[in-house]
Amino acid sequence: MTQTTNNGATLGFERDLWAAADALRGSMDAAEYKHVALGLIFLKYISDAFEEQHARLEAERAEGADPEDPDEYRAQNIFWVPPEARWSAIQARARQPEIGQVIDEAMTAIERDNPALKGVLPKEYARPALDKQRLGQLVDLMTNIRVGNQAAQEKDILGRVYEYFLSQFASAEGKKGGEFYTPQCVVKLLVEMIEPYRGRVYDPCCGSGGMFVQSIHFIRAHASGNGNGGRAKADISIYGQESNYNTWRLCKMNLAIRAIDGQIAQGDSFHNDRFPDLRADYILANPPFNVSDWGGERLREDRRWKYGIPPAGNANFAW
Repeated sequence: MTQTTNNGATLGFERDLWAAADALRGSMDAAEYKHVALGLIFLKYISDAFEEQHARLEAERAEGADPEDPDEYRAQNIFWVPPEARWSAIQARARQPEIGQVIDEAMTAIERDNPALKGVLPKEYARPALDKQRLGQLVDLMTNIRVGNQAAQEKDILGRVYEYFLSQFASAEGKKGGEFYTPQCVVKLLVEMIEPYRGRVYDPCCGSGGMFVQSIHFIRAHASGNGNGGRAKADISIYGQESNYNTWRLCKMNLAIRAIDGQIAQGDSFHNDRFPDLRADYILANPPFNVSDWGGERLREDRRWKYGIPPAGNANFAW
């Protein structure tokens, strides 16, 4: 049986890939494991995009193109992937017991050569709790799925996979899953109501970045004249902040796979506001509800309480 996303896209290989990935989890908690699975998907994505550009440059070598020049990739907004981190090198060692270490080293190498990803990628594949045989099987399975080449990007294949995995992990974590994932139907409704065509969009508790992704989808959907005469352009600036470090990493990867630029800061928006001078045109957020221990008693004189001081025992009014 197939499943259907909110935009009508049929879920086939997304479900099969999830089943294979979930079998790898073993005794690992879903909260920990989601970074392992999503990190591997991200690695496959940037490798696909890199390999396509590498083949193009190889064909143009006679005209002076250099397939091993990192700037040839950065100029096209493609992450440079060093030789040891390319999917072909990882897949060649998929059945070896050190595959976990191979992937960890690949993640380290990618962060080293791409400053925008520094501190973002997971390096947890060598941990003993991860079944290396199943990890290798997952690598083999993903080898046959193209998620980062141009054709796949046009169909947003990776976006569909990433969204599906996020929703499955949120479901597995129950109530705590809401800390990093808001259901797509809710996000879509909020974006359709606010209509962020242009300007600065801010989410002070951005989770894995779903509000930003849907804002871009909204603009693209209306660019042909649906609702605004074809005037919609991708002319928005994205600002977000997330207090949970691991969720911040998910957001950075979520935006990177869609080539969405944004300033995403890590820290508590109440006590470590990273954008104190920002004047946003739109605020899109699904804040955590009824949080009592948010430290409101230390913020009684905060300049942000223009319309009154929120109660110290509940963060709802502060948001």
